[in-house]
Amino acid sequence: MLAKRIIPCLDVKDGQTVKGTNFVNLRQAGDPVELGHAYSEQGADELVFLDITASHEGRKTFTDMVQRVAAEISIPFTVGGGISELRDVERMLSAGADKVSINSAAIRNPHLVDEIAYNFGSQVCVVAIDARLDENGWTCYLNGGRIPTERNLFDWAREANQRGAGEILFTSMNHDGVKAGFANEALARLAKELSIPVIASGGAGCMEHFRDAFAIGHADAALAASVFHFGEIGIPELKEYLRAEKINVRL
Repeated sequence: MLAKRIIPCLDVKDGQTVKGTNFVNLRQAGDPVELGHAYSEQGADELVFLDITASHEGRKTFTDMVQRVAAEISIPFTVGGGISELRDVERMLSAGADKVSINSAAIRNPHLVDEIAYNFGSQVCVVAIDARLDENGWTCYLNGGRIPTERNLFDWAREANQRGAGEILFTSMNHDGVKAGFANEALARLAKELSIPVIASGGAGCMEHFRDAFAIGHADAALAASVFHFGEIGIPELKEYLRAEKINVRL
């Protein structure tokens, strides 16, 4: 059985790591290069770097910062934000990324998933989905949670899977930054319906929440930001706890 992964996420705006609640009320959390280095040293399994306003502002991810982070870490590195064509993917991989995360661009142009998988391999393509549970079910959003779409979380995740995505990174907008636990019911359904790994995002507040994402939500990886950035949970301690709870993690 593959080990479950712990993934810190650097949400970057204007060159600084930030974190909000329900996608708003952002506060600064530190230098992304320093944080990336620290997480690599602490035993994180992967690192995700998201330029959170790139799609909204219509610009490209800061290539130089990706290069600086990549030079400081020795773990797999996923980059997202403003990636909308193959040239963007090539630029990020050349800068040191191992994978790219596409979100708004993939919903607007689903064929982009096919193109990335065909040209670079499925393992490079992470399809990120920001979704909110409302009266119509789980609705997918664009541009960092600003624009609702007609797409349903599960339908879109299945389509992305079929088109060649290597992983699904699902962020529950209802749970983001609230620290009350992950969307385990939705995660479990995704895990059951998809043939690719699912990364849980949105809701981590304590070590038990990570355990539940794996044991109840059947996630393959759990991503978090503020609990790591502000020192509320240490990655070595989290992994020791999960191992004690019979969750297979790399120590």
